[in-house]
Amino acid sequence: MRIDLLYGRGKLAVDVPENLHVTAIRKQPMPVASDPVRRLRESFQRTASGRPLRELARECKTACILICDITRPVPHGTLLPPLIDELTAAEMSMDQILILVATGLHRPNEGAELREVIGSDAVFDRVRVANHFARDREAHSDLGRTPSGIPIRLDRRFVEADLRIVVGLVEPHFMAGYSGGRKLVVPGVAHSDTILKLHAGVILDHARAANAVIEGNPLHLEQLHMVRAVGEIFALNVVIDDERRIGFVNFGPIEESHLEAVAFMRPYAEVPVPRRFKTVVTTGAGYPLDKTYYQTIKGMVGVLDIVEPGGTIIIASECSEGMGSPEFAEAQRTLCRIGPDGFMAEVIARNHARIDEWQTQMLVKALRKGRVKLYATGLRPVDIADIFVEPVASVETAVIASVTAHRDPCVAVVPEGPYVIPVYKIPNSKV
Repeated sequence: MRIDLLYGRGKLAVDVPENLHVTAIRKQPMPVASDPVRRLRESFQRTASGRPLRELARECKTACILICDITRPVPHGTLLPPLIDELTAAEMSMDQILILVATGLHRPNEGAELREVIGSDAVFDRVRVANHFARDREAHSDLGRTPSGIPIRLDRRFVEADLRIVVGLVEPHFMAGYSGGRKLVVPGVAHSDTILKLHAGVILDHARAANAVIEGNPLHLEQLHMVRAVGEIFALNVVIDDERRIGFVNFGPIEESHLEAVAFMRPYAEVPVPRRFKTVVTTGAGYPLDKTYYQTIKGMVGVLDIVEPGGTIIIASECSEGMGSPEFAEAQRTLCRIGPDGFMAEVIARNHARIDEWQTQMLVKALRKGRVKLYATGLRPVDIADIFVEPVASVETAVIASVTAHRDPCVAVVPEGPYVIPVYKIPNSKV
């Protein structure tokens, strides 16, 4: 039996024995928007105030548009041209429009990669594009603190713009419930002090800081406090299917429009599964998400609800850029040195995170559920020493070894990785 997994810029063909009982877990077929640009232009006419975007823009001299970085497959090339057209039709000067890449603490996107992120030569050549730099303290405005005491320090280019817009992909997120919306602002253009407090171990250890969970999610609630401190923000939200075609797009106030996009996405991204499995195969979601081991951990966490305790997760992720940041690599070395329990004790004891250690904290969640095996062709031997999971030479051999060890021929496969969240649900159960 052949299974195609998202891997790098293509697919990885995996052949498993015919005697295995394979359950493929995919999104429900999503209707593809026949004319997403028309839908987007229509949504520009319906803001919360009842005034069209063009009318609002006429009262503004400057605009700052936040976009996702290279780690997200956002169809900016489709979304940005009509947005820019709307602003210029309102007689906003092109040199007063800034597109700001919401990098958070990720590396900047530059050169040809930055052009790839924008996706439209017409926009790239006409509009100013810049990266956010979280470590530059002077580049951030101080907006006070959240009720829990987290400092609200955000890129002043966004805070001080007359018109503030975020452009985000709405998909499951293993900490914030769903990506997009408020996440473009925090951690997208937040100062490192804010990001490190927001990712404190005690917050991420909360049971509600999880995939597909919005209500009661402490990370989400902190983000809302921060975006409200900024003032009026609009969001352009997009949902894509498993072929990365646009299924949904809208525009409106950041909170309401984001929740509308989440409501659309839920029945496709959250797939009920009536049983758990001892062997689960998943992916890092292919390019661009599987460029690093850092991002690969999202795939491991995405399947946890359907893994039998003590089961095996087998994940395929190219990791073409290796581990990720030096700080993440250091967190992994700490994990290797003191083990999961020691690592978690150290993380929970602090009221702030160290840069990128939160991804290692999420890896511990997977390790506590069962074994993890990784197929990755982009990692060097020195990287393999720090991954703290078992490297494998092929997905096929790992599957055979797992079903043999568990004496169970049933295998679940999630070809799209963390873009699909399998949810264990007993048939006829309301939970």
